[in-house]
Amino acid sequence: MKEYWTSLASLLGVLAFCQTLLQVVFPPELRFATFKLLNRISNWFSSYCYFDITEIDGVNTNELYNAVQLYLSSSVSITGSRLSLTRALNSSAITFGLSNNDCIVDAYKGVTVIWEHIVTQRQSQTFSWRPLPEEKRGFTLRIKKRDKKLILDSYLDYIMEKANEMRRKNQDRLLYTNSRGGSLDSRGHPWESVPFKHPSTFETLAMDPVKKDEILKDLVDFANGQGFYQKTGRAWKRGYLLYGPPGTGKSSMIAAMANYLGYDIYDLELTEVHTNSELRKLLMKTSSKSIIVIEDIDCSLNLTNRKNSSNTYYDVGEMRGGCVSGEDGAGGNNTITLSGLLNFTDGLWSCCGSERIFVFTTNHIEKLDPALLRSGRMDMHIYMSYCSFPALKILLKNYLGIDEGDLDCAVLKELEDVVDKAEMTPADVSELLIKNRRDKEKAARELLEALKVMAERRAKNAEDMEEEEQEKRALESPKQGCEFQEEEESCKEGKGDDEKDDNSTIEK
Repeated sequence: MKEYWTSLASLLGVLAFCQTLLQVVFPPELRFATFKLLNRISNWFSSYCYFDITEIDGVNTNELYNAVQLYLSSSVSITGSRLSLTRALNSSAITFGLSNNDCIVDAYKGVTVIWEHIVTQRQSQTFSWRPLPEEKRGFTLRIKKRDKKLILDSYLDYIMEKANEMRRKNQDRLLYTNSRGGSLDSRGHPWESVPFKHPSTFETLAMDPVKKDEILKDLVDFANGQGFYQKTGRAWKRGYLLYGPPGTGKSSMIAAMANYLGYDIYDLELTEVHTNSELRKLLMKTSSKSIIVIEDIDCSLNLTNRKNSSNTYYDVGEMRGGCVSGEDGAGGNNTITLSGLLNFTDGLWSCCGSERIFVFTTNHIEKLDPALLRSGRMDMHIYMSYCSFPALKILLKNYLGIDEGDLDCAVLKELEDVVDKAEMTPADVSELLIKNRRDKEKAARELLEALKVMAERRAKNAEDMEEEEQEKRALESPKQGCEFQEEEESCKEGKGDDEKDDNSTIEK
């Protein structure tokens, strides 16, 4: 036993001597250079190259790391055999993730790439104003050298774009308002926001399906038209005018557009804006992929007297009841110009962002200035009509769960015959259905009766108007008859005088 320990001690001594000799003959600098040279030779003969994407770049968070993490969590990209699952508090979505020190394969334009999630323990930190996480995280991208140009030129940009799109779909949409006019808050923002929770969609929107499909195709072409707008030299924006009677679903249409595209909404209240500069300031503070809404444009601005007056300034203090404009804190009138509003929608300042939609609503399109209606400001005019038969079927399905085949053919035919004559708005029809939604038969019966009553009332009003027109024509016709009679009598008198003159001439 003693000999065993003696031999072990001798062996350890020899190893220590060899290690000391190696350190003397091969210092650390030489060993590091040798390792670097061997690694370079290995990489030279290898067909792969590697890129490291760390979570923290110096003291700042690496946005590319977050984008890659979010991109790899999408179900489309998940092909790995070992994944981590997470579910945030108050969230119904389960998020996939790559486990620590595991690999995942992705494909892009026929090129295969390998992502590896590297997680190591960070060394003990000294005192720092911003402590770093205990773990050092990062992704390593392994690709073939021949694919390097494709990956660096477009793949990473593709990941950033997809990650931004996923964030926009996952996060709550916001509804902004300019309650302070154009003044800035402590953070330099003129807009205040609340979560946008309106449930309207194009499936629940009471509108003619043909018109609805036309609007959907236009929205899709706009959202996917970045290349087209760049090629044609046009600003990436679109203008819509929603007009029609009150209660026809103009606000629901805006909400459906926002939910379909995943855009935020900026509800611009023009009566709160004092000057053109404030209007530009509000526009500059809007984000891309948003809908800028000006509701009841004919009530927000007095734009109806442009042809009758040479003054290009319009009061914006008029409230929706037709009040007179007020004065601002400095004692001057709150005014903006028509050209300022036009530049807001179609001028140079309208190009300070991209992928934005301008939506105007009005109940009286005839009151708007023609300059607002031309293409480039309001590209698509959408008439929100009274409830038609296709829209009625959508409302019956939304509120009562009734399909076309669930109703009696006679009742369905009566509804089809009377709905256009009644001229009821979708809001009025919805209110009747909501009131009786627990009894489907009663709801359909009362709706039919209400439509018949409204149709009779419309017909009676039309008859009364026709009678009034006839009375007006009758009142005007006697005067015309009297004038004609007076002319005829004067002609006869003139003729009699001529005959007397002729007779006297003959007698002579």
